[in-house]
Amino acid sequence: MRPVHPGIAAALLILSASTLAAPTVFPTGTTLFDPALAWNGFTVLSILDTPAVVVIDMNGQVVKQWDGFNLSPGGPARVLPGGIVMGSAGANLPHQEARELLALDFAGNPLWRFDHNLQISTADGASVWSTRQHHDWQRSDFPAGYYAPGVDPQAVSGNTLLLTHVNHVVPDISDKMLEDDRLIEINADGEIVWEWLASDHIDELQYDAEERAAIHSAPGFTPGRGSFDWLHANSAHYVGPNHWFDEGDTRFAPDNVIISSRESSVVFVVARDGFVVWQLGPDFSRTPEQQAIGQIIGQHHAHIIPKGLPGAGNMLIFDNGGSSGYGAPSPIGPRGSGIYARSTSRILEINPVTLEVVWRYAAANFFSTNISSAQRLENGNTLITEGAPGRVFEVTRDGQIVWEYMNPPGTTGRKSNGVYRAYRVPYAWIPQLPVPTQHAVQAPAPGTFVLP
Repeated sequence: MRPVHPGIAAALLILSASTLAAPTVFPTGTTLFDPALAWNGFTVLSILDTPAVVVIDMNGQVVKQWDGFNLSPGGPARVLPGGIVMGSAGANLPHQEARELLALDFAGNPLWRFDHNLQISTADGASVWSTRQHHDWQRSDFPAGYYAPGVDPQAVSGNTLLLTHVNHVVPDISDKMLEDDRLIEINADGEIVWEWLASDHIDELQYDAEERAAIHSAPGFTPGRGSFDWLHANSAHYVGPNHWFDEGDTRFAPDNVIISSRESSVVFVVARDGFVVWQLGPDFSRTPEQQAIGQIIGQHHAHIIPKGLPGAGNMLIFDNGGSSGYGAPSPIGPRGSGIYARSTSRILEINPVTLEVVWRYAAANFFSTNISSAQRLENGNTLITEGAPGRVFEVTRDGQIVWEYMNPPGTTGRKSNGVYRAYRVPYAWIPQLPVPTQHAVQAPAPGTFVLP
């Protein structure tokens, strides 16, 4: 027998002041749990290639599952107060997008649905309605998409923001067919009341000549889709109520929208008149403030921390690493895409006005090249979805891991262990479920756990 390498889960933690996080070793389920330090509740899992929304308790037991969803192309599912679930369903292959957005009650009965955005052709030539929604959607009364004190989102009233696709040729961007990003906002009756098209605003996104030339060459053109997903937006959030706007900074009006472009390493805010009013990237060497942040690569889930939570008003970003960015061809990106590369991930909390990094989390073996997210919790902890390996964990402000879960494939219909996003909700948001009994899970000391 020999000791198992503890790199399965948490390892060296890199913060402004270096600390060591206790490694965990169990392969699946809840591997570590300190009930006194964690923010306890139900965790909602949006699992890749799984036709269900899964809810677990702090000890990793599945306590609720809604079937009939398809979360791989459409992005996250969310549970709203009263045990209501919202998420996407129906894939439009080979595009990475869903056909409809659904809201179901606790028993699985439909409360609301939307699909009347665009008509598409099916494989057998039929014409059907589709949302063409991908990666993200938001409720106007739930701007960050997760719990904050005083937030009470509803499923059948108010407006919904959807990130969708539209295909067309825009010669100023590329001669190839674009799979363009289009935001639509619909009211409760499914009427489109606002829309925004990315290609109309490329000149505002501060790409230089080399970046524009790379985009024009369409290095990511996909023959199977017959299109080039040039921006590849992977999240779109309402800014939400915040103290910056209260203090007079109109860039952060609550109904403005934060968009993350994975492909070009850009995060930007769009005002309701459509113009880009705030931006990070694409090249973080261009200003001293962005140099201090360091190059953000392939990021996901950029959003403003809601009022009522520690850090409210700051921007939280899952900086994936991997590769992204357009520019001059190089050995790293010979076609002018993926010119930035890094094999580790970071969580960044950034003051959006000064661009100061006020908190960060990184670790030697913390890395998800795609998907993933971060949620600020009411006690100041942060719930992190390290999506590709299916790891969800909660860290304190000083980087201590107080809860960790490794998603197991092969159960409850799960074909993958990858988790697109996870959200923590209060127990009271699902009143149909009893508050579970919680049991602490203590990881053994490093080097003491062995396998035959």
